[in-house]
Amino acid sequence: MHAAERERLIVEAMRPWGFVSYRELEALLDASPATIRRDLARLESEGIIVRVRGGAKMPDEPGRAPDRLGGTPFDQSITRHLAAKQAIGRAAAAMCKPGEGIMIDGGTTTLQMCSHLAGLKMQVLTNSLHIVDALLPQEGTRILVPSGTVFREQNIILAAAGEESMPRFHAPRLFMGAAAIGAQGVMQADVVLVAAERRLIDRAEDVILLVDSSKFQTQSGAIVCGLDEIDTIITDAVPPHMDAVLQDAGVQIIIAQ
Repeated sequence: MHAAERERLIVEAMRPWGFVSYRELEALLDASPATIRRDLARLESEGIIVRVRGGAKMPDEPGRAPDRLGGTPFDQSITRHLAAKQAIGRAAAAMCKPGEGIMIDGGTTTLQMCSHLAGLKMQVLTNSLHIVDALLPQEGTRILVPSGTVFREQNIILAAAGEESMPRFHAPRLFMGAAAIGAQGVMQADVVLVAAERRLIDRAEDVILLVDSSKFQTQSGAIVCGLDEIDTIITDAVPPHMDAVLQDAGVQIIIAQ
């Protein structure tokens, strides 16, 4: 495949969401990682794309910053499948050890683990103001947050793609949610969320996905990571068509009761 054809495919792959991950490009292009990096560098030098952590995005419009996130607002999502989310949160908290540091990505399912962390005297890095609010009453829980803009729909702090915003923090485990999960990987509804979650994934030893069974669905979305980057999934049920897929990817499955 010639360079011009690869560049055309890269730009086309980016158009639906304004972002494309390296993993998607490796699956799409018949080229080595080094060749893909050179293609992206060339496109960036021409002002067509901007390279960011985990992939590339379309250039921002001058003077314009995103002010809303895609997806379901937090206050609408919080009551959906609540019993399953509460069970998943309890199971996730049971994996935590006293005094350790963890990262908790914002979401209505990850929020459910917070009440079970009381008394463990943990360090928690989170981008969610809902999670900050849930942890504040816990004496001994140290809370760290990144810099960035507060998006009110999710009450979450996010920085623009490519902008370094995280404290110098490394954790054994990252607990994160998703808009959807399928054979293609873990998906979110907004590319700003993808960039933020890639920053968290890069700082974690184990990535633990907290999703209720409604998230196993065929849905288009911006891919955060492939299934092979997920160590554990905590859920209330796994549909039959996904069970073998997850096992082939080496993902540990925990069913929360």
